[in-house]
Amino acid sequence: MSYQTPRGTYDILPQEMKRWHYVEKVIRQITKKYRYQEIRTPYFEETKVFKRENDSSDMVNKEMYTFDMGKDSYTLRPEGTAGVIRSFDQHKLYGSMELPVRLYYLGAMFRHERPQKGRQRQFTQFGIENIGAKSPELDAETIALGYDLVKQMGISSIKVLINTLGDDESRANYRQALKEHFQPHLEELCSDCRRRYEQNPLRILDCKIDHDQDCLHKAPRLVDSLNEASREYFSRVLAALDALGIPYEVDDHLVRGLDYYTHTVFEVVSTRPDSGAQATIFAGGRYDHFVEYYGGPDMSGIGFAIGMERLISLASDEGFDFGKDITCDAYVIGLGDVSLEVLKMAQELRTNGFIVEANLLPRSLKSQFKSADRHEAKYVIILGEDEVKNGRVNVKRTSDKTQVTIVRQELIKQLESWDKDNA
Repeated sequence: MSYQTPRGTYDILPQEMKRWHYVEKVIRQITKKYRYQEIRTPYFEETKVFKRENDSSDMVNKEMYTFDMGKDSYTLRPEGTAGVIRSFDQHKLYGSMELPVRLYYLGAMFRHERPQKGRQRQFTQFGIENIGAKSPELDAETIALGYDLVKQMGISSIKVLINTLGDDESRANYRQALKEHFQPHLEELCSDCRRRYEQNPLRILDCKIDHDQDCLHKAPRLVDSLNEASREYFSRVLAALDALGIPYEVDDHLVRGLDYYTHTVFEVVSTRPDSGAQATIFAGGRYDHFVEYYGGPDMSGIGFAIGMERLISLASDEGFDFGKDITCDAYVIGLGDVSLEVLKMAQELRTNGFIVEANLLPRSLKSQFKSADRHEAKYVIILGEDEVKNGRVNVKRTSDKTQVTIVRQELIKQLESWDKDNA
């Protein structure tokens, strides 16, 4: 019997890990520059952390992995923000950390949806949350962090789509305008949109099934429902993006797939022709009442999330160089009954900071040299029974075939000297 990964999951094989390690390194470098600190939350939470009252999102209504343990219901996390805000409130970080609190997360998420390119049932997500302050300039800075990351990964074929959902008053006005507009067309809409009509009619504009319907194209524009304060806030966000030199396109129909957003929402998408339906690289927005929902004070926040798989795939498509695999500093060859001495020498080298492969199998000298070549070892150390007896060792520098015989105590010094020559 041959076992396979569950549908919608995948293995990351050793030869692919260098790309993941590279991106994770870049993420930690960039978040450090922007003064974000890492937070790690559980892979599952109480279901009510994600399933909030009257939530119209597909993620909550269709895609969550939920299981019961006795009287308790738990859900594998489908996104990162809810758990971070729950933790922010539970541990009262608003009282122990300077505001705004800048947090980032990196880990697995789970959604039960149809697997396709760039979309899996288990996926890895990087995200940031900037909590406890509200300003248009912070919104622009948040977008800038993600924009920097994408650019640093060599992805140039991108554009920023941005919109505003306005404040509570503006949203209420727009919801009413949409309900009046769509009421005569309910029978033309899919079952999901008929549900969204009652829960959150803004989400109808984001429907992938009804997007070609004439009633969607003729829907009222949100900008017409904005009050003066919301217009001014959005105008300042755009001015801040202009100041940072980040190009953008205002998209009136951009509402995002989660219900908790207010004011600024944005998506950064790939403009490559082959990106298809999964063009979004990262997306997010501001939320004004999320902290309060979990029992904290009335605080605003803003964040975004990036799917790591999609980021790595797009970077690869654009020919980005993720660097070479880790090379081998030294390969220890053993001749005769010297396996314990080979083991001890390899460990001594590792203790002194060298990356080492040691032959601990009964193999010929020729096969051991071939193995050293495959590992691209910079130095080959040859240890036979005579060398062990005399306290000496043969060392070969593969770059120029230089070979010396030295006393064993001088080995570390010799390799460090050659390293200096190569620097």
